[in-house]
Amino acid sequence: MERIPEPELMAEDDQAQAYALADFEEAHRRMLEVFHDCFPSLPDTGHAVDLGCGPGDIACRFAARYPGWRVDGVDASPAMLGYGPVVMDRYPGVATRVTLVEGLLPHCPVPRERYDVVLSNSLLHHLADPQVLWIAVRRLVSSGAPVLIMDLVRPAADDDVDGLVEEYASGEPEVLRRDFANSLRAAYRVDEVASQLVEARLPWLAVAMVTDRHMIVSGVAP
Repeated sequence: MERIPEPELMAEDDQAQAYALADFEEAHRRMLEVFHDCFPSLPDTGHAVDLGCGPGDIACRFAARYPGWRVDGVDASPAMLGYGPVVMDRYPGVATRVTLVEGLLPHCPVPRERYDVVLSNSLLHHLADPQVLWIAVRRLVSSGAPVLIMDLVRPAADDDVDGLVEEYASGEPEVLRRDFANSLRAAYRVDEVASQLVEARLPWLAVAMVTDRHMIVSGVAP
């Protein structure tokens, strides 16, 4: 199936509200579990950045799991960031350690020059130019810092899209079902991401499937 791009920004309030209120427990919990499995010896304190953070659920989950860490989330959608306080309320004690900032990657201002952890979830498939993400990773990662990127994988056929939407989003609002289908069609394949990493000169990052619809890109910066 050929890739069908979707808009880079989720700028509509109904989309932002749906994502802020949706139950992404399984996928987001899985990302943090994968991070822990890949990098079990994280220092007690540090600074992480979440690229394309949306309303901040991954950033808040990371801060809750690692209470000595501060997390900056970066997103270009004011509508998504506007629901940050709603999401933070779900995670007591993280509001003083999570900062959400508006900015368009890869060169937008962020609170720190370099970070001890770089995260991103479901940003890559929104990008017409995937190098935007990889340039941002190169720019922001500190030497020795773990990187974990998680994203959807484009299925082989359109029928597979319908099956995944039915299996994982059958009970969700129509806006989420529609966006999930569009995101699957816009996602990159594992081999395409491997080529992107070669182009970006990031040989220390590796890509692998982790579920029937997700891939991860992970590694430690030299």
